[in-house]
Amino acid sequence: MLDHVTIGVIDVERSKAFYDAALLPLGIERLYGEGAIFAGYGIRPKAFFWIGNRDVPQTRVHVAFAAQNRAIVDQFYEVALAAGGLDNGPPGIRPHYHPDYYGAFVLDPDGHNIEAVCRSAVGQIYP
Repeated sequence: MLDHVTIGVIDVERSKAFYDAALLPLGIERLYGEGAIFAGYGIRPKAFFWIGNRDVPQTRVHVAFAAQNRAIVDQFYEVALAAGGLDNGPPGIRPHYHPDYYGAFVLDPDGHNIEAVCRSAVGQIYP
């Protein structure tokens, strides 16, 4: 079981602005910050997703956040685009992953592939 994940970003302030907005529909907020070096996001009291300053670009990563329902996936997508993310796959069913896999993909300011996904059928809540 993972405890937390950290990804490298070139501009922490720019990335904080993006993640502050994009993760809020998922109930995830910035809990910790170390100036322009690191920021930790999660659900109180635990930060499980961290961004950290890196001077050179690193290999891009894919991080998928669980959403309780499909409407939250849609909201994540719209908010993330408004916060400066780039479309990498609009909300929709991805039957090649799973019959009820509903996801949306956005590239963050550093090109990391950030996803919100709900694995429940329409009208059901994902735990």
